[in-house]
Amino acid sequence: MKIVAKKKLWKYLFWLGPFFLVAGLTASLISSYWSPISLAFLITGIAVIGIWIILQIQNNQWLGSRSTQAGTNALVATLAVLIILGLINFLGVRYHYRADLTETQLFTLAPQSQELLHNLNQPVKVWIFDVNQNPQDRDLLENYRRQSSKFQFEYVDPDARPGLAEKFGYKDYGEVYLEYQDKRQLVQVVNPENERLSEVRLTNRLQQITTANAAKVYFLQGHGEHPLTAAESGMSQAIQGLTDKNFTTSPLNLAEAAKVPDDAAAVVVAGPKEALFEGEVQALEQYLNRGGNLLLMIDPGTDPKLENLLKQWGVTLDSRLAVDVSGQGAKQGPAVPIITDYGQHPITKEFGNNISFYRLARPLQINPVAGVQSTPLLRTKPYPNSWAESDLQSEKLEFNADKDLKGPLTLGVALEKKLPAPSSTQPNPTPSPLPSPTTQGQATPKASISPTPSASPSPTPTATPSPTPTTAAPLNNQQGEKPATESRLVVIGNSDFATDGLFQQQLNGDVFLNSVTWLSKQEDRQPLSIRPKEAKNRRLNITAAQANLLTLSSLLLLPLIGLVSAFLIWWRRR
Repeated sequence: MKIVAKKKLWKYLFWLGPFFLVAGLTASLISSYWSPISLAFLITGIAVIGIWIILQIQNNQWLGSRSTQAGTNALVATLAVLIILGLINFLGVRYHYRADLTETQLFTLAPQSQELLHNLNQPVKVWIFDVNQNPQDRDLLENYRRQSSKFQFEYVDPDARPGLAEKFGYKDYGEVYLEYQDKRQLVQVVNPENERLSEVRLTNRLQQITTANAAKVYFLQGHGEHPLTAAESGMSQAIQGLTDKNFTTSPLNLAEAAKVPDDAAAVVVAGPKEALFEGEVQALEQYLNRGGNLLLMIDPGTDPKLENLLKQWGVTLDSRLAVDVSGQGAKQGPAVPIITDYGQHPITKEFGNNISFYRLARPLQINPVAGVQSTPLLRTKPYPNSWAESDLQSEKLEFNADKDLKGPLTLGVALEKKLPAPSSTQPNPTPSPLPSPTTQGQATPKASISPTPSASPSPTPTATPSPTPTTAAPLNNQQGEKPATESRLVVIGNSDFATDGLFQQQLNGDVFLNSVTWLSKQEDRQPLSIRPKEAKNRRLNITAAQANLLTLSSLLLLPLIGLVSAFLIWWRRR
C-alpha cells in the first residue's frame, strides 16, 4: 500500500517540474533579465524533473512499459512540432513575403520608388514631428524600409525634443522632413483629416535630396509659346512638376541669346504659333549636333519653320488633323484622340493601357534615316476608329480615301542620334576665328560664339567659322560628366496636353515629365514620373426604396426562409 501511494505521489509531483520551469522562463522573458525568483523557479523545475526521471529509471519496468514508450513518442512528436514551428517563424521573420491583392496595388510601392530605394548609397531618414502615428502613413514608411536597410524613419514629439525640432526648423505638428547626410528638406505637412503622406511627394523629395546637381531645362519663348506662369493656357503645373523632380527651369529667347546655353540639359519648344527665325533654327540644330536634347510640341495649323531640322531626323509634320471616334464613352469629341497604345520606350514603359488624350493633334510621318533610331510613343487606334482628316472646314468628319490617311497614326516619337567621335587631334578652342567655312547644322566651339546678346542685334546667331561636326566639342551639361555621345529628340503633335488643367488629368503630365527626364539623360539617376494610387470607387448608388427593400430582405425575408426550410426538413424527418 505504501509503495503504491508513493508512486501516485511522485506521479502528481512530476507536474510541478514543468510548472516551475515554465514559470521561471516566463518571468525572465517578461522582465527581460534573470531575477533570483525566476532562477529559483527554473532550478526547482529542473530538479523535480530530474528526480522524477531518476526514480523512474530505478524501476526496471518503467523503460519497457507501454506507457513509457507512448509518452516518449508523444514527447518526441511535441519537440519536433515545436522545432518546426520555431524554424517557420525564424524563416518568416528573416524572409517575409507580402501579397497585395488590391486591384490598383494600393499597398505596393511604384517600381520607380523601389528602384530609387535599391540604389541608395548612403543612409536616409524621415522625421515625422507628430505625437500621433497615423496607421496609413506608418504602413507606407514600412513599405519604404522593407525595400532598403538604408531607409529609416522616426516619429518625434516636438515638445519632448525641442532641440531636434529647432534643428529642422519645426513650425507645426505634422511636418515631415527628410534628412540625407548634412541636407534636410521638408516633404509635406500631414494632418489626420485630409492630408496623408504621399508616395509621390516622398519619392520626388528623396530623389531631389540624393541628387548632387539639378539639371536645367530651358523653354523657348518669343513665338507665342505657352507662358510658364499660371496664365491662360499656361504651364505652371508642368513647371512645378519639373521643380519637384529636381529640375530648374528658365525661359530662353534665341533671338537675343543667339545660342543655346551649354548648361542646358534639355530645351522645350511648347506650341509656337509664329515661325522661328532662321538663326534660331540654326541655333537649335547646332545644339543638337553637339549633344543637345530637344522636345518639340507642335500644334496643327501652325508652321514654326522647323522642316529642315526635322528632316535630318526623318520626321515630317502632317498638316492633317488626327481624328478619333472611339472616345464616345469618355464624352470626348472626334478631334480629341485618346491614346492607350504606347511604344516600348523608357518614357512610356510603365504606362500599360492607361489613358492620355490630346485635343487637336497632328500626325507625324516617320522616315528611316541612317544613324537615327526612332521609337513611336503615342499611337491612335486603327481605322475605322481613327484617321488623319484633311478637310478641316467640314462640320461632319468622314473618311475620304483620296485625301485622308487611315489609322493607326503616330502622334509622338522619340529619336536618338549617335554623335561622331571627336578627333584625337582636336585643337584647343581659342577666341580667334577658325578659317573653315560656316555651314548650317554644324557645331560651334564654345569660345567662338559671342556670349553677350549685344554682339548680335539681328535674330540670326553670330557665330565665327566653326570646324566640322567631327571635331566639335560635345556638350558637358554637368560637372564631372563625360562629354555627350548622343543627342535626343522628342516630337509630339500637340502641346495643349501639358497646359494647366489638362496636365494633371490621366497620364498627360507623365508623358511630359517622362519626356523631359529621358531627354535630359536623367532616367538612370532619378525615377520617371509616378502616379498617385487611388482606390476604385465600387459604391452602389441606390434609391431609398431599394435601400428599404435590401433592409427588409436581410432582416426579415432571409431569416424567414431559413426558418421555413428548417421546419420543412424537421417535418419530413419526423
